[in-house]
Amino acid sequence: PSVAASGQTLVLVGGGAGTADLSGRQLRHLKRTGSIMRGRRVRARPQGVPATGMSNIVTLHLDGGLVLVVEPIGGVASVALNWLLPVGSATDPPDGDGQSALVSELIFRGAAGMSSREHSDALDRLGVRRSSQTLTHHLGLGATLVGDRLAEALPLLTAMVRQPAFPEQAVEAVRSLCIQSLESLEDDPQHLVMLRLREQHLAPPFNRHGYGTRRVLETTSIDALRKAWSARCVPRGSILAAAGRVDPESLSRQLEGLLEGWRGEHDEPVELGRPKRGSLHVSDKTAQVHLALAYDAPREADERSMLERVAVGVLSGGTSSRLFTEVRQKRSLCYSVGASFRAGRDTGMVALYVGTTPERAQETLDVCAAQIRRMSEGVDRAEFDRAIVGLKSHLIMQGESTAARAAALGFDHFRLGRVRSLEDVAEAVDAITLDELNRYLADREFGPFTLASIGPVELNAPAA
Repeated sequence: PSVAASGQTLVLVGGGAGTADLSGRQLRHLKRTGSIMRGRRVRARPQGVPATGMSNIVTLHLDGGLVLVVEPIGGVASVALNWLLPVGSATDPPDGDGQSALVSELIFRGAAGMSSREHSDALDRLGVRRSSQTLTHHLGLGATLVGDRLAEALPLLTAMVRQPAFPEQAVEAVRSLCIQSLESLEDDPQHLVMLRLREQHLAPPFNRHGYGTRRVLETTSIDALRKAWSARCVPRGSILAAAGRVDPESLSRQLEGLLEGWRGEHDEPVELGRPKRGSLHVSDKTAQVHLALAYDAPREADERSMLERVAVGVLSGGTSSRLFTEVRQKRSLCYSVGASFRAGRDTGMVALYVGTTPERAQETLDVCAAQIRRMSEGVDRAEFDRAIVGLKSHLIMQGESTAARAAALGFDHFRLGRVRSLEDVAEAVDAITLDELNRYLADREFGPFTLASIGPVELNAPAA
């Protein structure tokens, strides 16, 4: 149901036993003044969380197998799309690591009989901001535009998926762009060391970084790329998420027409071996040492994943976090340090980065490992409260971005098989207690650690 104000009376519009999603302060005021009409259940949302509400999110399975997730958001003019297509780096064949990187560029080179310039100009006239990203399981196609233009833009966007031109004359330019992106990693050691950590910690092919290998980028033919797209870009396993100024019924109806006849499925990637783990050092005569450390963590669907988020917030949630305080502020061992929790559908990990000098690298690594282990001793009330506030602040900022909401909806459905509103996530955060977190940390095993480093000195890896 939608909510409208008529004078001082709250009017709930829509059939059935719906809910109005109000802040606690609004709810208390309406109860006190007697302005709530009978026949509806009214629910308070956590303070500061935007009113998106689970009741607004619609999940549909279209005829061909595509999953459509739509969250209309009132008070915004834009709509964002996040289309996850099963053409990620892990789906590349063992001898084809780089095909997904090439096709992520080629889909912008014309579609449905239009040249690259014609197709691009048509999207520009509608104000469509678009992007693509090679992820592990998917190729992510993103678009943001004014909601009133969605019906006009949708045929152009679906044509990129169903009828990409893949012109042979564009291959060399695309090849050059992908090779430049791969080579540019050498100029960004902070990013590179995190990719090397991923390669070391995760099992193949899920440890691929998405840039591809130079051999595949240089040698893959246009015919091979066309076959790869035809075989892997299928509706079953695809997820299209939309958030913002959008009507679910109109969107699904238009998509059913545009995607009529689109059929197919593709086998999911499977592990091709065990992860390497251990230590990896890349010798480089630099003035800094770049360190990356990883250890296993719960996957997204694990009931402990929210506890892990709070724990990582204590460890590395800002300038009051343990890593920043102990490693940077107290000991001046580094210029940059931070950790993040990366929860996937099947696995999870915590990854830490720290940049320091060769003379202080070993001590820096040892102190970081000690701070991770110290988490098992528990956290205090002040640390807990700061971590909770940090998570809630992130939710508020996410709610102000239609692109962030579309991304969250798509990834939620893939990792969990369901979607969560901002209210759902806020309630999960609010449900965590300090005692519960400390019990989790007391039983939590930190390690064994995987280490990757770039610099002039090789280090001794911390023990589990």
